[in-house]
Amino acid sequence: MHSAEFIEKRRFIVKLGKMLHKFGTPAYRLEVHLLNVAEFLGIGAAFAITPTVLTFVIWQPGEDSEYTHVARVMPGELDLGSLSRTDEIVDAVANNLMTLQDATARLNEIAAMPNPYSRKATFLAYGAAGGAFAMLMQASWTDVAYATALSLLVYLFVLWAEKSRRVTNMLEPLVALVSALAATAIAAYFDPSINVPIVVLSAIIVFIPGLALTLGLAELAARHLVSGTARIMDAVMLLFKLYFGAFLGMALGAKLFGDVPFQPGLAVPAWTSWLAVAALCGSLVIVFRARKKHAFWGLLSGFIAYAASQVGGLYLGLALGAFVGAFAVGIYGNLFTRFMDAPASIVSLQGMIVLVPGSKTYIGLNAFISGEQIVSTDHLGQQTFLIFMSLVAGFIFANVALPPKKSL
Repeated sequence: MHSAEFIEKRRFIVKLGKMLHKFGTPAYRLEVHLLNVAEFLGIGAAFAITPTVLTFVIWQPGEDSEYTHVARVMPGELDLGSLSRTDEIVDAVANNLMTLQDATARLNEIAAMPNPYSRKATFLAYGAAGGAFAMLMQASWTDVAYATALSLLVYLFVLWAEKSRRVTNMLEPLVALVSALAATAIAAYFDPSINVPIVVLSAIIVFIPGLALTLGLAELAARHLVSGTARIMDAVMLLFKLYFGAFLGMALGAKLFGDVPFQPGLAVPAWTSWLAVAALCGSLVIVFRARKKHAFWGLLSGFIAYAASQVGGLYLGLALGAFVGAFAVGIYGNLFTRFMDAPASIVSLQGMIVLVPGSKTYIGLNAFISGEQIVSTDHLGQQTFLIFMSLVAGFIFANVALPPKKSL
């Protein structure tokens, strides 16, 4: 028969695992972290984590009976602030500063916490992300303005989805469809110089699953085959839904408003890329719900990623430049863990966003289906694959060069 102490420990581990999954922790990090928690609690455990199913097997050392818990869950979304607070609770338990009962109660409080940022702040963050990406794509200033405006429109649909399950189920193709219709209407009636494909891609950039694809490949590299495959397929289907919505929207726009010859405008100066990185990383602080005390370190991670990838690209080429950027961000994240006693993913994920080629997968999908290139790039598919591999390898090499202090 299981003791009350064992029951308390297993409840804590199950609750902790569900919450860390909810906050977007990848399988290979989550399993290692839960094993570490089980070890300092003095119990045996095994875990099988996938994006939609969590399996816990927990036992007392020296006993034959096991406790098995299987939970059907939805894929988690990044919540870096809650991840940080949860990690602090685990540290407190490990250092005997908090009882398991108090820790479980505190986990329940974190689960019920509202978004620390207001809807107005999130609204502005969506606009900043869209405009920043358009600048990174070297679009014109008018395209940057249109991308910002359409990104703000996209967030209104996100708010609608919070109140309607039907809208939630079709949110990705819907926002792509509306963005494409709006962009084609602008081209027809207001400004023929608008680069419709770039503006549409910028408006929906928050939904592009570049980070999910990279994490899926990282899980495969860590031999978490089921979780990695599931995450990649989920990201691919999301990409298909976004592309279909954009394709349908531009097709309907051409029928409703007519085809308008594109009149390219003057591209933004090269120096605006640094401004774009600042705006993008600043918006990610809000979108990922990072704590304010970690905001500066997240911004710095984005600049380190971009600067290292640019320097690496000058000497090694675009793909290996991404490896240099990922290696630099990995080292920075592990140093952050050692000095700030917080999970490395709090800052490394924000740097990774600057590097991931999610937009290239969308552009490549468009070139494959329509035969048209949104931007002129040679060997796009090869570049995208090499960048993904470079990112995974960069973080692996960084963890070997400077082992992380924490498993998250």
